[in-house]
Amino acid sequence: MLAERMSRLGTETAFEVLAKARKLEAQGKEIVHLEIGEPDFETPVNIKERAKRAIDEGWTHYGPSAGLPQAREATARYISRTRNIPVKPEEVVITPGAKPIMFFSILATVNEGDEVLYPNPGFPIYESMINFVGAKPVPLKLEEKLDFLFDIDEFKKKLNRKTKMVILNSPHNPTGSVMNKDYLKELYEVLSKQENILVLSDEVYEHILYEGEHHSLASFPGMKDRTIILNGYSKTYAMTGWRLGYGVMNEKIAQAVTKLQTNSNSCTAAFTQLAGIEALEGPQDDVKKMVAEFRKRRDVIVNGLNEIEGFHCPMPKGAFYVFPNVEKTGIKSKELEQLLLEQAGVASLSGAAFGMFGEGFLRFSYANSVGNIQKALDRIKKFIKK
Repeated sequence: MLAERMSRLGTETAFEVLAKARKLEAQGKEIVHLEIGEPDFETPVNIKERAKRAIDEGWTHYGPSAGLPQAREATARYISRTRNIPVKPEEVVITPGAKPIMFFSILATVNEGDEVLYPNPGFPIYESMINFVGAKPVPLKLEEKLDFLFDIDEFKKKLNRKTKMVILNSPHNPTGSVMNKDYLKELYEVLSKQENILVLSDEVYEHILYEGEHHSLASFPGMKDRTIILNGYSKTYAMTGWRLGYGVMNEKIAQAVTKLQTNSNSCTAAFTQLAGIEALEGPQDDVKKMVAEFRKRRDVIVNGLNEIEGFHCPMPKGAFYVFPNVEKTGIKSKELEQLLLEQAGVASLSGAAFGMFGEGFLRFSYANSVGNIQKALDRIKKFIKK
């Protein structure tokens, strides 16, 4: 009944674990949610007010598939300013969430039999989409000893004439690692000699940084036209339910992505796009407060996990996840995820949900209150002792 390609399509395990947790809650069990990557903050008031005004002003009808002109212009201004590269509105496509940029850009540029290098452990939809289009996923192992970055020499060895795309993600989900400017320069020196390879740069967590500044490979000489910047509003502005994202890419790819948007979503809701302009160009005080709170939570959860026997947790530099090594517990990642949920009432994700090299790790999201994080730590510690 189903097309063969559907067998190649994966999923995002966080939503599966969330469903299990909700089922247990319906049975009366209290669960501390550290599985879902969703800020527990309200969307800033100025953004909500702009959306309400937009609805009252009549921005409730179809718009252009690539996005409202003013939204594309605002995004082009923002990327030009923050990446120090000239971006035209024609190089921007606004989508309902950032994930369609991932989907559409791979669909538009990667052929069957091509190879795509991607971070592993990494966001599961990368591998899912590579498989879906009939390409070959080539994992780049993120090494704990390298602060969860991949080895540049190993990267070089995996490049060949079949390589069509390299996917980068910084700050990184699930490990919280960050590619600094020096590391990106090393990558640039390799990729600058490989003119036919595209880069999909997932920069969704760009503002959730605890040290240094965000850097993009697109900012390096000659890389702008070969890099697709994937970004959105969900994480930075606590707008997960608004479904608003964008991609910045060369004009030819932007036209192809727009065609895919026309054939699937038609367009992105107009009033959310106007709210997005306010998010980019309005006050950023709420973002700064949120990141400061995430920093406090990060310190609490890292220190707490490192006190639990069998856990070793590095300090993440960005995003809002920790990725502790749990090999010394002697329990496989998936089994430990299930035991913590069912017996300790703590929802987490198996590292293996993020790829084969995630085995031996768990991911906890600290997008929850300090009180709830402490409660989860106490429960985990008690469970492990038992």
